[in-house]
Amino acid sequence: MICYIITFIGAANMTRNSGRNADGTFAKGNPGKPKGARHRATQACLALLEGEAEVLTRKAVETALAGDTTALRLCLERIAPARKDAPVQFKLPPMRKAADAARAAGAVLDAVGLGDLTLTEGAHVMALIETYRRTLETTELEARMCELEKAVQ
Repeated sequence: MICYIITFIGAANMTRNSGRNADGTFAKGNPGKPKGARHRATQACLALLEGEAEVLTRKAVETALAGDTTALRLCLERIAPARKDAPVQFKLPPMRKAADAARAAGAVLDAVGLGDLTLTEGAHVMALIETYRRTLETTELEARMCELEKAVQ
């Protein structure tokens, strides 16, 4: 019975002090860590590496020149991660009206067909064109409605 009471008191203290229930779930009203919050161990590692990028890079290059390419790859991946995307350049006709989106889409398809853009890059540019087309279309509709309202008055 004493053990049960100690366990029960421990569970109550755990909820009050850490914001968690006895089963480890968050107590009501406690959303947990905010999104993007870093673990203490991650923060400690980042603090240790602060300002050491140049030294690590130099050592990694020296080690790679000595034949250890794994050390080079591991260090450089953390210092200069691979880019997720890169800027693309190709001819795109101006879009001043919603109807111009068809010409712009055709230019994207041509660029993909010629190999100037990858399929993924083309899809991303097409999504931008579609969003901009909807913006232009909304602006054109708003202007038409204003003209109609003025004509009625």
